Amino acid sequence: MSVSTNCDGTTRRDCLKLGLGGMFGASLIDVLRMRGLTAETQRAIAPAAKSCILIWQDGGPTHYEMFDPKPSAPSEIRGEFEPISTQIPGVQFSEHMRRLAAINDRFSLIRSIRHNQGNHGAGNHYMMTGAPPRIPVGCGAFVSFHPSMGSVAAKELGRNDGLPAYFSLARMSRSGGPNFLGAKYAPFVVADDPNGTEFRVRDVALPKGLTEDGYQNRMDLRRLVDKLPRITDQAAADPVLSLDEFYEQGHSLITSPAAQAAFNIHEESDEVRNNFGRDSFGQRCLLARRLVEAGVPFTTVYDGGWDHHRTIFPICKERLPSWDNSVAALITDLDERGLLDTTLVIALGEFGRTPKVNSRGGRDHWSNAMTVLMAGGGSPGGVVVGATDKSGYSAVERVLSPENFVSTVYAKLGIDPDKVYYTPLGRPAHLVSNPTPITEVMS
Repeated sequence: MSVSTNCDGTTRRDCLKLGLGGMFGASLIDVLRMRGLTAETQRAIAPAAKSCILIWQDGGPTHYEMFDPKPSAPSEIRGEFEPISTQIPGVQFSEHMRRLAAINDRFSLIRSIRHNQGNHGAGNHYMMTGAPPRIPVGCGAFVSFHPSMGSVAAKELGRNDGLPAYFSLARMSRSGGPNFLGAKYAPFVVADDPNGTEFRVRDVALPKGLTEDGYQNRMDLRRLVDKLPRITDQAAADPVLSLDEFYEQGHSLITSPAAQAAFNIHEESDEVRNNFGRDSFGQRCLLARRLVEAGVPFTTVYDGGWDHHRTIFPICKERLPSWDNSVAALITDLDERGLLDTTLVIALGEFGRTPKVNSRGGRDHWSNAMTVLMAGGGSPGGVVVGATDKSGYSAVERVLSPENFVSTVYAKLGIDPDKVYYTPLGRPAHLVSNPTPITEVMS
């Protein structure tokens, strides 16, 4: 499997550096709600979605070459691609987004989110958690000041059949962890490539030569000899407790029929697999759909390599058609199976790209404008929320924040974005500081 890097040289190995200390420990969940919620917001808390698939375009995808072309802008801004019409009159996409343009009556676009965190570490954290970093964060930083959307969904929605409630396919994003919620709510990472002929997920099958009885005997023996004193002060964040949670998760996966079935992607017909695209990204989108069918509340499909500081046009010309095909296939497949109404599909990165093409033929980081795709979970089809100015410099109509976006995801999943958590040290933490969802995309 290839490794994608951003401008800071981040690789998959660097994910191991992600604030593991912030993952350890437990939490006491406060059930307080703000009394002054409006009737509209209270209705939004009723869940429209049971599951969420987050397609994370790590690096910052270009809004110009995808969903927000600017054909009337000067050539150094509009770039090389032509706009095309979509199913919705007056809405245009870039020429390489043809399949999504043909079905944009099935999803919404949000073109007016902006923030002030123009580097990968901070932007990633803000969009993944709805909380801006507390301190300045560099591009290469793996930061965890607040639980991610996936970890919160795992905590609030849960499961009890052996399958984790939160998966991340290929790798975990730098701010996709649980922070003070504890390792129990970290994502189960499926690093294996489902496009391979011998796709086999770690920890979902017994090691060769070990029978079920033998494995259970080893687990019983481990529990018997594991009598070491435990640190009872949760604030001390005993790492052994977190390792116990991982062992238990692995044991549950091995003995779970639901896990065995969910990962058997080879059950899919060649027609379905070809429709999603016979590459790693396409097959991970298909695997995400299978996890939805298995009842998993939150799955991140990590899609790296969107940090196009140079040669953006030849790279996008090659990459965008297959990406467009896979995402359109996912939305269409869910719709045809009757799952789109209860499955929220979102695609975004940490920010957009600069208006002016640089001297290396690329676009740099730009947090004043970006586009978010949102399908399913009660999201209306054909709606475009907000707008950027005529050159795409900044969101200027219906300006929204990462807090609004994350609150929308929570509200669609039936999670109160104004909920208050308490850290192991007793510090109160609002789930989102501004718990106002984007009303245009709510049911």
